[in-house]
Amino acid sequence: MINIKVCHGSNHHQLHVPIQSTFGDLKKRLVQETGLEPKDQRLLFRGKEIDDQECLQQVGVKDRSKLLLLEEMASKERKLEEARRSDEISKACKAVAEVKAEVDKLLEKVVALEATVNGGTTVENKEFVVLTELLMRQLLKLDGIEAEGEAKVQRRAEVRRVQSLVEMLDTLKARNSNPFSTKSNAVSVTTKWETFESGLGSLTAPPPMPSSTAVNQDWETFD
Repeated sequence: MINIKVCHGSNHHQLHVPIQSTFGDLKKRLVQETGLEPKDQRLLFRGKEIDDQECLQQVGVKDRSKLLLLEEMASKERKLEEARRSDEISKACKAVAEVKAEVDKLLEKVVALEATVNGGTTVENKEFVVLTELLMRQLLKLDGIEAEGEAKVQRRAEVRRVQSLVEMLDTLKARNSNPFSTKSNAVSVTTKWETFESGLGSLTAPPPMPSSTAVNQDWETFD
């Protein structure tokens, strides 16, 4: 067993390993120390990168030797890309959350408006127009948010919520303009049935002719 020092940036890792270990074995050991997967590691000894299958003893590594650990450039670029993407998703989620907070406020107004209309009180048309316009503004904000991953899922859900509220306002507006619209079907059906029944009443059969009169006339003619 030998003690070696692996330098990784400003960090120094002291390892106690068998001298027969390969550099591949050493990389596996360094995963828990550095968080880097073996494929993302480059181990250098005396300024030269050593292959994974090489044995420590064969290349001259001995007790108290120093090795240099570098991170693969592809790994660095991948981490930078992941960090950038994570930052963008975080910003998008925050933007969606801000819109959601505004829509929550508008939802309260829509619910209050619904209660008023359902209560039979006629509301000014501009109330529906203003609320619809405010919701459409939030829809435009959502459309302008570039989102990926979880942020995209949240944005889609909020878009659907806003659209459903706009549809709800359209329905309330129509009901407010014609408060008896919900009763129109019942009135129409009743009228049709009344018309149908009055028609049946007029279908009375004509009174039958007296049969005795017809027989008498026939005998008189024969005579």
